[in-house]
Amino acid sequence: MNVVLWVVAAVLAVAFLGAGVMKLVQPKEKLAASGMGWAESFSPGTIKLIGALEVLAAIGLILPAALDIAPVLVPLAALGLVLIMIGAIVTHARRGENQAIGVNVVLLLLVAFVAWGRFGPYAF
Repeated sequence: MNVVLWVVAAVLAVAFLGAGVMKLVQPKEKLAASGMGWAESFSPGTIKLIGALEVLAAIGLILPAALDIAPVLVPLAALGLVLIMIGAIVTHARRGENQAIGVNVVLLLLVAFVAWGRFGPYAF
């Protein structure tokens, strides 16, 4: 189970790192034009904040445990991503973007699994 948690955390870290960097480097208009219509509902600063939080959480899923420095940060990073995904689900539901909700639910379940495993029976 420990290996499964590492693999899931690594896949999530890559996904959220990519998504976060994209939100940090691209302007709001380009994000909205590329299929992220939800960006129209937020200020550029809020989009950058979401991107920064995703990047920090992606780093937090891997580095603390890999370096054995404050590994309790791994489940805390996963818990932070749970909150971000809940916010994403609410945002997409309000906008009627049902396809995006499915992706967010899958990501929510995966980060909740990592949080459960690392807070509970498979903590470091």
